[in-house]
Amino acid sequence: MKIAAVQMVSTPDVARNLATMQRLVAEAAAAGATLVAVPEYFCLMGQRDGDKLLCAEPEGHGPIQQALSEAARRGAVWLVGGTLPMAIEGRSDRVRNTCQVFAPDGTPAARYDKIHLFAFDNGREQYDEGRVLEAGSEPVSFVAGAHRVGLSICYDVRFPELYRRLADDGSGVPCDLMCVPAAFTYTTGQKHWELLLRARAVENQCYVLAPAQGGKHENGRRTWGHSMIIDPWGEVLAEIAEGEGVVLADLDAARLAEVRQQLPALRHRRL
Repeated sequence: MKIAAVQMVSTPDVARNLATMQRLVAEAAAAGATLVAVPEYFCLMGQRDGDKLLCAEPEGHGPIQQALSEAARRGAVWLVGGTLPMAIEGRSDRVRNTCQVFAPDGTPAARYDKIHLFAFDNGREQYDEGRVLEAGSEPVSFVAGAHRVGLSICYDVRFPELYRRLADDGSGVPCDLMCVPAAFTYTTGQKHWELLLRARAVENQCYVLAPAQGGKHENGRRTWGHSMIIDPWGEVLAEIAEGEGVVLADLDAARLAEVRQQLPALRHRRL
């Protein structure tokens, strides 16, 4: 299975971002990808936190979900739709940061609500997703072809227990791929992004697909980028530093089996 990570530098203009997403997903599909993932906040990098509330959509309706569905169907790909602000019934002050997956026929296949909400304050930069986001609570995976795929979002990558739950959900079938759509800050990404992603790949003996925001945004924020695909031995197979684009690599079932046979760490777990 060929997989692709889309990198974007999203803007405060939802329509413009949706057009960019659809163009890049089509580019990945044309290059042979059968599973494509786009970044966190692909649809909006607003001027302020509250902008997420203004474009929130109820599940199953709205231009953002429609654009994702169309992109999946036109490219005949599994599409891991980064994140979008999902409305919460009865609340106008909070949304969920939701990753929706669409099947190659454009139908919804999975939904994951970000569990861990990012907060950071070094005296110069301040972020607190909890101002407008409500956290999710349940790990989510789905099956694409012959592979089980685990879902996570950005700050989740710092919490290995989530990935362990995804790797062993009681089904007896480990995840072959973990998706980590992100909008890492430049400051934290520079030190921790690749380190954390490679650790998640090695400890769970799986591929990691990490599409990111990458560059200077119109709202003044700078994101780290470096969208990448990592194999189960921790090797970076493909990477793009900054700017929009697509990176591709093969999810190789034989390589997965080789790593898991040679070093059966998942079977050696005791805790």
